[in-house]
Amino acid sequence: IRNLSEAAKEVRNGQVPKEVIVPSSGELKELTENFNSMTAALGSFQEKREEMLRDIAHELRTPLTNINGYLEALQSGVIDGDPDLFGSLLEESRRMTSIVERITELNTWSNDMYFSEKPFEPLPVHTILRESLNVFRLKLDETFNQQEIHIEPAIIMGNKNGLKQIFTNILQNTLDYNTGSDLTITASHSGNLFTITISHTGQFIAPEKKHLLFERFYRLEESRSTKSNGAGLGLAIAKSIAAAHRGEIALQTDGIHHTFNIILPIDRDR
Repeated sequence: IRNLSEAAKEVRNGQVPKEVIVPSSGELKELTENFNSMTAALGSFQEKREEMLRDIAHELRTPLTNINGYLEALQSGVIDGDPDLFGSLLEESRRMTSIVERITELNTWSNDMYFSEKPFEPLPVHTILRESLNVFRLKLDETFNQQEIHIEPAIIMGNKNGLKQIFTNILQNTLDYNTGSDLTITASHSGNLFTITISHTGQFIAPEKKHLLFERFYRLEESRSTKSNGAGLGLAIAKSIAAAHRGEIALQTDGIHHTFNIILPIDRDR
């Protein structure tokens, strides 16, 4: 009990204590095991938070450095301002704004209070998917010679803007990293699930790293930072929105043939 008390004081002070030795039996054993599990979870959360802060600083450092360099040169008279220079400064500023907005959006959907911030209602998910496809119609027609699209109707409890963002982020990712000429999209319901699959041939993804694409700021290679505003947040946001809908997003791949699976529950009781 004394060891648990000391460890609890460390938690109160914002520290992650060492694992408390577990008694051999009894209720105290269960209490100690639960306490150790709790502190391990706290430690993991703190580590992820610190990693995220490092990633945010990394993403913002380059545009800030560029802007500061230009402004210092202008102030000292080393260079003169012109439309091209001001355009470059504006581009860097917009890039930072995009990163901040994406971080805000991700945190909003990751927040447990999304029920009050993001209202859910019965929605024709097939209509929302077709609307999203129409936004990309020109780019899709330019990129893919063969398109097979089959969408079944279904009503789900969801947030319209959130669902649109899932489809938009996945379609944009598909276009950004496509290397083939065929696109297949299917949307069908089975039981209480509505499944959307988007398949194409794209840049190489090691199958063992496919799940990492949905992590915040993760990029398989630095060249991918030039896409989607360079934030590496699009798929992470899509994953958070799907989770808020009690669904999931996964990627199946053999390395170059990729299939995104978006699975959403059909639940009229929510």
